[in-house]
Amino acid sequence: MRFGFFKNVANKVRQLFTGRGKIDEDFFEELETLLIQSDVNIHTTLTILEDLRAAVRTEKLESSEQVLEHLKRSLTAILTQPEIAQKQPLKRGETSPTLYLVVGVNGVGKTTSIAKMSHYFSSKGSKVLLAAGDTFRAAAIDQLEIWAKRTNTDIVKHKEGSDPAAVIFDAIRAGRARGADYVIADTAGRLHNRAHLMEELKKINRIAERELGRLPDETLLVLDATTGQNALSQAKQFMGAVAVTGLILAKLDGTAKGGIVITLANELKLPIKFIGTGEKPGDIEEFDPRKFVEGLFETDNKSDTPT
Repeated sequence: MRFGFFKNVANKVRQLFTGRGKIDEDFFEELETLLIQSDVNIHTTLTILEDLRAAVRTEKLESSEQVLEHLKRSLTAILTQPEIAQKQPLKRGETSPTLYLVVGVNGVGKTTSIAKMSHYFSSKGSKVLLAAGDTFRAAAIDQLEIWAKRTNTDIVKHKEGSDPAAVIFDAIRAGRARGADYVIADTAGRLHNRAHLMEELKKINRIAERELGRLPDETLLVLDATTGQNALSQAKQFMGAVAVTGLILAKLDGTAKGGIVITLANELKLPIKFIGTGEKPGDIEEFDPRKFVEGLFETDNKSDTPT
């Protein structure tokens, strides 16, 4: 992952020490602007700067690399705070199939993310079954079916307008009968009626608990990383209607600024479970906070030393 815009933060720190070799108020003001421009919201930015100010006083930071290393530790601490870290590992069911519900408004990459998850688990030797539970939009069912064919994945679907809980019910039973390790269910592609959405998810939860002996193992919200602060607003709206357990951040590639990841973690206290890093089915990975932070500051220059 390359976040060229965020690298302005690292470059600015280095330029400061090249020109003046000290940290003053102008430095903090410039850093604040850069963080905000990189999709770190103002509240999170001020938290980061307050931590850095304290470190400058107590640890006597004297070089650009010391400042950058502290920034890395600060960002990593936000992404790995206990409230998030305890939920970070992707939950698997004690008995098969593991059930993941995937929610998110239309257009954020929800269906594509489901397809990528299917490819991810299948590539590791697991059997996956998809459930077309977003039944209020015919195109959602058709789109998921296209992806199922592309990834050679079984799918359970009903006609448009069907009860989503009935689709999930059939998918759980089919998954068990076919020996599926995972059932990944598309659902809740709208937010215009929260009460209806909440009732729909409650019913699905009741069905899952009856059939599996437990609630869905994860309810994952898909967000578009390129929308910046709108992703945070959207997440807060969904969390008001749905018991979200984790996030899938789609389109976290060269077009994303990177800072939105820090903002989401700090503001929502939810782990990012998966990140989409491209357009191909294999362009998805489980989120690694430390690897991500290193990637934010990684330079584009490659060593010319022979190997």
